[in-house]
Amino acid sequence: MTTTSDRVEPATAPGRGERLRLIVILGSLIALGPLTIDMYLPALPTITAEFLTTSATVQLTLTGTLLGLALGQLAIGPLSDVMGRKRPLLAGAALHVVSSVLCALAPNIVVLGGLRVLQGVGAAAGAVVAMAIVRDLYTGRAAATLLSRLILVMGAAPIIAPTLGGALLTVTSWRGVFVALAVYALLLIPIAALALPETLPPARRRTAGVRGTMRDYGALFGDRTFVGLVIVAGLAMSALLAYVSGSSFVFQDQYGLDQQQFGLLFGAGAVWLIVATQLNPVLLRWFEPRQILLAAVSVGAGAGLLLVTIAATAFGGLVGVLGGMWLVLFCTGFALPNAPAVALARHGETAGTAAALLGAVQFGIGAVISPVVGVLGNDALAMGAVVAGGMVLALVVLVTVVRPWTLTEPAPVAVAVG
Repeated sequence: MTTTSDRVEPATAPGRGERLRLIVILGSLIALGPLTIDMYLPALPTITAEFLTTSATVQLTLTGTLLGLALGQLAIGPLSDVMGRKRPLLAGAALHVVSSVLCALAPNIVVLGGLRVLQGVGAAAGAVVAMAIVRDLYTGRAAATLLSRLILVMGAAPIIAPTLGGALLTVTSWRGVFVALAVYALLLIPIAALALPETLPPARRRTAGVRGTMRDYGALFGDRTFVGLVIVAGLAMSALLAYVSGSSFVFQDQYGLDQQQFGLLFGAGAVWLIVATQLNPVLLRWFEPRQILLAAVSVGAGAGLLLVTIAATAFGGLVGVLGGMWLVLFCTGFALPNAPAVALARHGETAGTAAALLGAVQFGIGAVISPVVGVLGNDALAMGAVVAGGMVLALVVLVTVVRPWTLTEPAPVAVAVG
């Protein structure tokens, strides 16, 4: 197992202004993934009708995006350890532009689903490279704090995306949503090229090729604690993505909201996620990331079971479902920054590969889990059952495999950007 002790630390750390710039840029890049996932959600019932298919089939286009995000990170992460962070990032953004334009021209649901996989691969670059850059610079509490700030920036994406998608649908079709995604990715390319520093100098890059990459992945899989933390992060993400996958059908079909009302309500839920991520740095002054993670997943599992009970009994109607779901989102807002921070601190010399495996498992589990909501009926009970299942399983893995109370926090690291 490798820690940060083998790295040479520069004498200076990034200044406050430089950190703020880094947060804004990385947050904008990470936001490409949530925007790609969420922005077309209000149009899912419309796409279902236009292509004369079922809601479960249309939800597979979301699964395709998650699959692309997972597979893309597995490839792009190791590439960023070999080539540096910026080149794979820019290539991924370019792929996203092209695939988004093609999505806007898709003639049927099958083609749209395939193109959504490519779109996910392109968005994966921003997610995995941003995580690797954070690990290049910080570890422990510092990493968890920076990740919380990043989620504040990227948190605007799930708030704005369905609302923006609903607004776009008043003046254009669902195809115009994909054009807007292409424009956003296109704007990110010069920003990343000119303003983002390269945090992995040539002296620290991997040179072992494919065989070395497989060896790195093997070492990661050999770390039981790391694997457990990755699974916990993936299951917490699956709860969030089950909500993303099912919410448009639950709120529009079951409770009768229109596209604009759904966008506003979806955004209101994302606020709870953001509030938690911004409380996280405050709690990190007194608690370690592993302690916050255990508390968040424990409460989140209880909140998920409460959501199932509310949905099954119809207690409180829409308000009851929202209350249970928002409590789960609040808990995931603490879990999502701390699980990666604890996991990545254990493998600093292969940060890109480690971040790739982390992201791939997160979105891979989401790709498998999110269609289950459609299979179970796309109602509040189906969504609640999948959300609760993800959080309860996350708690089981955390307690039985990770055992966070046995872990120790690594020494903080701060690295100058160049």
